[in-house]
Formats: sequence, structure tokens, C-alpha cells
Amino acid sequence: MSTANPTNPLMGRLEGPAPAMEIAVDIVRRSVWLIPVVALFGVAFWGGGGALSGLYALAIVVANLMLSAWLLAVAGRISFAAMAGAAFFGFLLRLGLILVAVLLVKNQPWVKMVPLGITLIVTHLGLLFWELRYVSGSLAFPGLKPGRPTPTTAPAPSAEGDASCSPS
Repeated sequence: MSTANPTNPLMGRLEGPAPAMEIAVDIVRRSVWLIPVVALFGVAFWGGGGALSGLYALAIVVANLMLSAWLLAVAGRISFAAMAGAAFFGFLLRLGLILVAVLLVKNQPWVKMVPLGITLIVTHLGLLFWELRYVSGSLAFPGLKPGRPTPTTAPAPSAEGDASCSPS
């Protein structure tokens, strides 16, 4: 999974698939159901502009989370120290990009700032907290928790196994 430098563990690097990218793709997959919810919420309270503003904010959130995962994945292949730097400075970069994305459209006639702000905050926090249920806290399974076996993948009990449990 990682190559460690015996003298400096921060110089080790991540090998194989990046858990951050796996988690981000899962977040994007789970955010698809938010599209109609955000659109209906925006239309109900602010009209068409509210729906467009909410959808724009949702796109910003998804792009932000994917950019975060990409930065961590690329930096992790260089070294763990680079990954720590990418996490910190990437956060500052992504906050700046969110600010620029909002400032670019703030004077557009279709933009309603309240639904844009609400959607930015609620979807960022909501998707991250929702994803906590699916993230593995184990080093044995970094990334998403392994799936539970389904009836098609679980081994079927054999008749011999039942007989071997009884004493002879």
C-alpha cells in the first residue's frame, strides 16, 4: 500500500488506488439524488433563479470535493509530506476557487444569493456527514467500508459442513 523510508516516514508514498478518490466518487454518486431536491427547494422559495442558483452551488460542491480528492491522490503518489501539504494548501486553494465561482456570477440576473449560500453550506456538510457512514476507519480497508456479502456472493452452507459439526 505504501513505500516507507526507514529514516523518514513522511517521505513514504501511497501506491495503488487512492482512497480519497474512491470516497469522492462515492460522494458524487450519492449527490445525484440531490439534483431534484435542490431544484424543487429553489423553485418553491425563490422561483427559477433559486433553482438555478441551487444547482450551480451543487455543481460547485461536487467539483470542490472531486478536486480535493484529486489533489490528495496526486500528492500521495509523491510523498506523505506532499499529501499533507496538498490537504492544507489545497483547502485554501479550493476556498479561493469557491469564492471566485460565486463572485463571477453574483451580479447575474438569474442568481439568488440566499439559495446559493444555503446550498453551498448545507450540501458540503450534509454530503460529508452522510459519507461518514460509508467510510472505513480501518487501515485494513482504507477508503470505503467493504460491502456485506450478498446471497449471490456468500458461500452456501454444505450438507457435509452440518454433519462435521456433530460428534462422531
